[in-house]
Amino acid sequence: MWRKQRFEGLDVLVAQRGSALLATAVLLTGSRAAGEDLVQAALERLMRNWSRVHGDKEGYLRRTLYHLAVDRWRLRRRRPEVLTEIEPPGQADGTDVLHLRQALIQALAMLPPRQRAVLVLRYWEQLSEAEAAELLGCSVGTVKSSASRGLTRLRQLTADWALEDAGMNGAVG
Repeated sequence: MWRKQRFEGLDVLVAQRGSALLATAVLLTGSRAAGEDLVQAALERLMRNWSRVHGDKEGYLRRTLYHLAVDRWRLRRRRPEVLTEIEPPGQADGTDVLHLRQALIQALAMLPPRQRAVLVLRYWEQLSEAEAAELLGCSVGTVKSSASRGLTRLRQLTADWALEDAGMNGAVG
């Protein structure tokens, strides 16, 4: 109860103007996370000086935001960020799987129709050699040889992918 009376009006200020203050902080810092930190620091200062701040509490908060942002810029100038050549691993967003899938579909399209059909039936549809042979109207031996030739050709078509990845990684680092 004592704390509620002590900071009376702060909850209303944050509820009504918090979004605008955060938007300003994001523009000052360049990111949402840093903007949230800046607003938090400004609110802490306001709460420490609550009894001495008379009148426009939002104005005090805005001035504090600007002053803290300038302090951070000056600190960065004195102690510049050290950038490393090693990047942290990124969060997987699924696009790499989609790119791989699209590349494999394109590589499959380069195979002769029988090899493509055998590989799809055997490895995508999970049919046995006998089931694939029955469906395609050919012998089990034809399914085996088509699968072997198709996999060999897919390996040839995709062999340069590893080289391209190594070359791209080498160019970045």
